[in-house]
Amino acid sequence: MSDRRVILYHKHPSSARTLFLRVNGTVCLFDGLPEHAGGAESSEEIDSEIDRSIVSPAERRFGLPEGSLEIEREFLAAIETEKTPIPTYLARFTGIDPPAGSIEGEFISITQARTLPATELRLLQLAYDFIME
Repeated sequence: MSDRRVILYHKHPSSARTLFLRVNGTVCLFDGLPEHAGGAESSEEIDSEIDRSIVSPAERRFGLPEGSLEIEREFLAAIETEKTPIPTYLARFTGIDPPAGSIEGEFISITQARTLPATELRLLQLAYDFIME
C-alpha cells in the first residue's frame, strides 16, 4: 500500500485547539492528491500492523523522536481517483505543543484551510468531525 496519504494534526490537551500540518500547500502528506481526485469517504478501521509504517516515515522526515506521532486507529478515508482509491490516514502529534519551529510546513486551523482543493477540504471535515467526537 505505497500510494497512501496521512493527515497530521495537533490537538492541545487543555484548550482543544486543533491544527493541521500543511506542507507544500497540502495537508495530504507527502505527495498531495492527484489533479482529478474525487470524493472522500470514511472507510474501515486500520490494521495494527501498519500503524508504524504510516507514521515512522513522517517522524524520520521531520527529525522527530519515535512516538511523536500516533495513528488514529479508527479513522481511515478513501479518496477516489481514476485508478484506485487512495487510503488516507490521520495521525496526531503527541506533544503538548505542536513542533512548529522544528519541522517544515505550517500548522493551520480548519478555517485557514479554505484555499485547499475541495477534496482536501472534505478530508479535513471528516478528520475534524472524528477529532471532535
